[in-house]
Amino acid sequence: MSTCELCGNATSGYLCTPHREKLAKRLLELPALYREVGECLVPRRSGWGEIIATKAAAGPRSPINEDVLDKVTWVSATEVIHSWRADVRRLRWPHRGAPPPARLDADCRWLAQELDWIVAQYPATGDLAREVAELNGQARSIVGDPEPRPQRIGACVALVGEGVVCGAVISRLPGETRLICRWCGTVYGPEDYLMLHHFQPADST
Repeated sequence: MSTCELCGNATSGYLCTPHREKLAKRLLELPALYREVGECLVPRRSGWGEIIATKAAAGPRSPINEDVLDKVTWVSATEVIHSWRADVRRLRWPHRGAPPPARLDADCRWLAQELDWIVAQYPATGDLAREVAELNGQARSIVGDPEPRPQRIGACVALVGEGVVCGAVISRLPGETRLICRWCGTVYGPEDYLMLHHFQPADST
């Protein structure tokens, strides 16, 4: 038994199931997010070669939003994801040589398909998950679609042994009604909310 490299919960690999699922989701979302970032590179209210007045002389307005370009691009995301694919391939199939040319869609899809092996066998899984989360967050900051943040509900009150209460933190995303303890697996439905609140330890509020 080991612990998840992102949250420390007990697991059988390098990531717990929720963080594995989140990594898979982010990998599959990245290409669409970065296509949307590309649309943000062209200012919406200016056309190609629009003339603007300056203190010196009139000149063409740049069709590229350089602040966005400097922060996050399809090219930089492609390079990062391809380097992860190359490293995973190097360890899993050392005799197969270099991977195909870099393509963000294909590389994200390949990594998502290999997640069972990655989570079980790849020592840098935590770093991969953190870097994919960073790419995801950068893109979402540009397109104005931040990921929902988990809300802390309280501590799990399930008994996991004789007189032993689990006590792990329970959180949920906005809109979720079923609360699942990521440590012991106990599920709390809406009918359990009053009981869960009643048995919260005094120092958890």
